[in-house]
Amino acid sequence: MYEAFYGLSAKPFQLNPDPSFYFGSKQHRRAKAYLDYGVLRNEGFIVITGEIGAGKTTLLRGLLESLDAGQQVVIGNIVTTQLDAEDTLRMVAAAFGVRARDASKSDILMSLEAFFVAQVSQGKRCLLVVDEAQNLTAKAVEELRMLSNFQFGTQSLLQTFLVGQPEFRYILQRPEMEQFRQRVAATCHIGPLDEEETQRYIEHRLKCAGATDKPEFDPEAFLVIHRATGGIPRRINTLADRLLLLGFMAGKVKLELADVNEVLKDLSQESALPPPSKPVSIGAEPESDSQLDLDLDLTRPPPLAAGPLQQFERQLDGQLHDLHAERLLRLERSLLRLERINLQSLKMLQRLVKALQHPDAGSQHE
Repeated sequence: MYEAFYGLSAKPFQLNPDPSFYFGSKQHRRAKAYLDYGVLRNEGFIVITGEIGAGKTTLLRGLLESLDAGQQVVIGNIVTTQLDAEDTLRMVAAAFGVRARDASKSDILMSLEAFFVAQVSQGKRCLLVVDEAQNLTAKAVEELRMLSNFQFGTQSLLQTFLVGQPEFRYILQRPEMEQFRQRVAATCHIGPLDEEETQRYIEHRLKCAGATDKPEFDPEAFLVIHRATGGIPRRINTLADRLLLLGFMAGKVKLELADVNEVLKDLSQESALPPPSKPVSIGAEPESDSQLDLDLDLTRPPPLAAGPLQQFERQLDGQLHDLHAERLLRLERSLLRLERINLQSLKMLQRLVKALQHPDAGSQHE
């Protein structure tokens, strides 16, 4: 909506992860170094954790795209929920296109091993990416550990990336996870951006979207954005996107502290819970349309021009027509339900009358 106003070629603060907008903060560079090291080892597990919206997926997608560029990596992706161990194993098989439906656990394991061996024989490697790893049960983690035992000579057949929220780090510290921890080749945690990085992050994404001399940000605005978002990239994107929208609607290319505060106020109001509805007394008559107090001053001229006003009036007429149509449809459905209930009641009464008229009929059949 506002891209043309600011001279942008793309939306700079979209919420969906996009590797082309990757920003290398200290945290992200360190995480990428650990990932590169783990990938070079081509064995074991690599664990990536971070807050929601910290940029885990963006970092991971950039890495996967670089690995997939040579067409030598077969990648299987799964997003975990609260699955048991065998269902997790079936999800892994499905991610690699291995048939698992109606197959026993032993058959799935043999099929997966055969698939991995076939890929290695063709000079390829297999990589499993498990997102939302904090939802894995202990038994599911153990199944993944057992898959890491597959080997072809001295070469490991499968490497696994586990991506999750910070609580996954605490799960890994449990005593029963000792064997799994010994298989972890690299682990990294992505934290929030600091104040300076928050400013450079916003400027970086604007530049990636084609920005030159606008929009401009007041220096104090960056500080408030950092404090309000905690340095979490996804939160920054949400706030900055609304800030650009506000500037577009106001015709401003320089965004100041007051603009940031206005957006924060709007977001706070939007996320606030609505007030409790007024209780309605049983048996009270609903207010008719004529009883509603809209507090409108109809003596003032309309603020809209005639064209937009007529268009708005047509939209209102259309909405009223749709509401009446929905009301009629609900009434028809209610009448149909009442007819079915009445019909069933009449049939039951008929059977009851017949039973009363012939009380000995049942005993004669015995």
